[in-house]
Amino acid sequence: MLLMTINGLVLAAGQSNRMGDFKPLMRIGAHTLLEATVGSLFAGGAEHVTVVLGHRAEEVAAKLTARVWARGVNFWVNHEYENTDMLRSIQLGVSALPPCDAFYLLPGDMPAVNPQTFRRLASEFIRTDARVIFPMLRGRRKHPPLVSARCVADILAYRGDGGIRGLWQQYGGDLIEVATEDPGCALDADTAEDLERLIRYMEAKRVQDVAEAEHNNPIPR
Repeated sequence: MLLMTINGLVLAAGQSNRMGDFKPLMRIGAHTLLEATVGSLFAGGAEHVTVVLGHRAEEVAAKLTARVWARGVNFWVNHEYENTDMLRSIQLGVSALPPCDAFYLLPGDMPAVNPQTFRRLASEFIRTDARVIFPMLRGRRKHPPLVSARCVADILAYRGDGGIRGLWQQYGGDLIEVATEDPGCALDADTAEDLERLIRYMEAKRVQDVAEAEHNNPIPR
């Protein structure tokens, strides 16, 4: 297989107004929501993860740097997070990315994407050399898109309508979609109800994974 470097870009600059609590530091299992999201990227094959912070940035960065994979993470702060949109955080994030061939773009409240989904997108990137590859769940584009590094200059220069979606629309046939059955691509934590749904899914998935591992690797008696 062609050797390439894929990194991750995580957006976590907001104030979590809809949640009523600060999402990046909310607990989900043994870790915070943001820790779990960053960890999912490493599990999916990302070599490095850039996290864009804003609200309570120092506190969040301190929490993440305690993790064993912290050497593979860098931070960039959107100091204007209260007055700017997601596109601005993306622009700041891509300017801070270490050299790579492509990067996964993932909100900080989406820790449930299956590692196989990340790898499937990477395989399609190698096969097609598309500018952007989206997972498609039930006919709708979901996170995380895998974005070619060739898009970085376009992202930094974009000033059009519609935020980052406006730029994606300009790529036409250079943007492709890959069907998936991964529910994790659609599970975020905008509200308390969303978070409960996410927690239930991840716990059920953990139990399923343990059962499958025990079935495939039975303990000798």
